[in-house]
Amino acid sequence: MKSSKLSYLALIFFHAMLALVIFKVPFLSKIYSILILLIGFWIVYRTKNRNNEVLFVSAYLVGIEVLLRMTGGNLNNEFVKFSVMFFMLCGMFYSNFTKSALVYLLFLMFLVPGILITANVAGMDVDVKKVLFFNLSGPFCLAICAIYMFKRKIEFDTLQNILITMGLPIISTTVYLFLYTPSIKDVVTGTQSNFATSGGFGPNQVSTILGLGMFVFFSQLILFSKSKLEMLLNGFLFVFISYRGIVTFSRGGIITAVVMIVCLLILLYYFSNSKGKNKLSLIFVLTGLLALGIWTYSSLQTKGLIEKRYANKDALGREKKDRLGGREQIMDAEIKLFIDNTFFGVGAGLSKSKRVEELGGEVASHNEITRLLAEHGLFGLLAFLILCIVPIIFYLNNKQHLYFFSFFLFWLLTINHAAMRTASPAFLYAMSLILVKVKIPEQAENIVD
Repeated sequence: MKSSKLSYLALIFFHAMLALVIFKVPFLSKIYSILILLIGFWIVYRTKNRNNEVLFVSAYLVGIEVLLRMTGGNLNNEFVKFSVMFFMLCGMFYSNFTKSALVYLLFLMFLVPGILITANVAGMDVDVKKVLFFNLSGPFCLAICAIYMFKRKIEFDTLQNILITMGLPIISTTVYLFLYTPSIKDVVTGTQSNFATSGGFGPNQVSTILGLGMFVFFSQLILFSKSKLEMLLNGFLFVFISYRGIVTFSRGGIITAVVMIVCLLILLYYFSNSKGKNKLSLIFVLTGLLALGIWTYSSLQTKGLIEKRYANKDALGREKKDRLGGREQIMDAEIKLFIDNTFFGVGAGLSKSKRVEELGGEVASHNEITRLLAEHGLFGLLAFLILCIVPIIFYLNNKQHLYFFSFFLFWLLTINHAAMRTASPAFLYAMSLILVKVKIPEQAENIVD
C-alpha cells in the first residue's frame, strides 16, 4: 500500500516537473513525443498486449495531445490520432477483436461515397490529401478504437487505471498553463475565449481536455481515494484543473465535465444500497459546496467576467446575439448544404470551401454532426445513427459500466462544440463499448451494491 501511494505521488510529481522542463526548454516536447511512441511500442511488443497495454499507451497519448500541440511537440496535427490508431491495430494483432465489432467497418463504408466525390470533384485549388486527412482522421480513429474495444472485458479498477494514465499528462498541461499565465487578473479583459489563459493555444481544445481531467480526478476522489492523503491530493487536483478550465472562458469542455460528473453520481446513487445512498447524499452536498467554492474563486479572479461569459453577455453586460460564438451560422450553412445535396453530400472535407459564399470566408466546422450531414448526405446520417444506436443497445447488457453515460456524452457533446480536432472524443467513445467487470474498490464497497 505504501509503495502504491509513493508511486502515485511520484507520478504526479514527475508530470508536474515535466511541465516545468518543457516550459523552460520547449524543444524537449518533440523529443518526449517520440519517446512516448518508442517506449509505448516496446512495452506492447514485450508484453504481447497481454494486459491491454495498448489502452494505457493510447490513453496517455490522448491525455498529452493538447500539451504537445501547444508546445510544438506534435510531428503534425494528426500525430496523436494516427499514433492511437497504430497502437489499436497492434492490439488487434496480438489480442484479436470480436466479429460483432465489424459494424464499425460499415460506419466507415458509409463515408466512402463522400471520399470519392472529393477525389473526383475537388478543384486544383484544393489539397485533396490534406482535406481528407484533416476531416477523416477523427472518424477513422473512432472506428479503429471501437473495433478494438468493443466487448473487450476489463475490470473496473483497470478501467480507472487507464483513466489515471490519461489524467497524469493533463496535470502537466494544467501546470504548464499556470506557468504560462500565473496571474489571471492581468490577462482577462473580456468574455470571449481567452488564448492567454489557454497557453496561447485554442481555448476550445484546452477546455475539452481539462474538462476530461476534471472527471478523471473527481472519480478518483470519490471512488479510489484510500487514505486522507490521497483524498486531499485528488481533491486538490480536481479543484486546480477545474479552475484553470473555467478561466479559459471556453464553456464547452466545462459543461461537458459537469454532465459527466452528474451522470456518474446518478448511476452510483441508482445502484447503491440504502447505506450507500446516505453516503452519496453527503457526497452530493460536498460536491455542490466544492463547485460553489471553485466558481466563486474563478469569479473573483476574473472580476466577475466569467459569470457574464456563461450568461452569454459581453464585458459591459449586454446580451450577445448568438449563444455559440458564431457557430450557429456555420451549422445553418451546413444544414443548407445537406438540404441541397441530400443524398451524397458535397464531398468529404469540402463543406468548408462551399460555405465561402454564405459566410464570406473559409471557416472550419466545429460540429461533427452537421459536417457529416453536409459532406456525406444521407450516408453521413446513417453513419451517425450507427454511432448512436450501437452503444445504447450494447449498454442494455453492460450496466456494470458505471462510466458508460459519462464517456458516451463526452463524445456527443464534444463533437458538437469541438468536432474531432483531438483524439479524445474518439477514444472516450470507444471506451463506452468496453465490457466492464466490477471489482469494487475498498472505498466504494459500502456505496455500490
